[in-house]
Amino acid sequence: MTDLMRCPWSTSQDQLMQEYHDHEWGKLNIDEQYLYEMLTLELFQSGLNWSVVLHKRENFRRAFKNFIPEEVAQMTATDLETLMRDSSIIRNKMKITAAIKNAKAILIIEAKYGSFKRYLQAFIKTPIIHHPEIMANIPTTNDIAKTLAKQMKKDGFSFVGPVVIYSYLQAIGLINDHLESCPFKYHG
Repeated sequence: MTDLMRCPWSTSQDQLMQEYHDHEWGKLNIDEQYLYEMLTLELFQSGLNWSVVLHKRENFRRAFKNFIPEEVAQMTATDLETLMRDSSIIRNKMKITAAIKNAKAILIIEAKYGSFKRYLQAFIKTPIIHHPEIMANIPTTNDIAKTLAKQMKKDGFSFVGPVVIYSYLQAIGLINDHLESCPFKYHG
């Protein structure tokens, strides 16, 4: 499927980027574990190229206990120091700390709302599908992401600015910004 007219950001020779674009990005997936995984990957991507994070994804899975929030929430200062020495992941203390803090926040949200999925769906009831004509028409944030980011910060999350949250909503398929010309625009 290399000859398809994909969204331009995924058309490099990077097979992982193409697979992510074709099978994940914009496709609704609100599995609880996946929600935490993508939130963590998006916060690590902040200021970096998505390809860098994607190529370290398996290492992040190992480092963050397969993205099981209950297990990550139990991580200690010793675990943090171990992760800071792990060259197979992005060693940014603020981001590692945020990933642990966000796992704890998700557990609080689950206790309060029943699930993190329900919490997110309070902001976006059904997926938003745009299909812009060109990449320049895809925003980096919107009012929903701004509102959600503000609320998430109040609820104890870190590294969840409006741009990170918009990207996150795209990643989990609550916002689908595949270009109109992209054959992967309609995910069921």
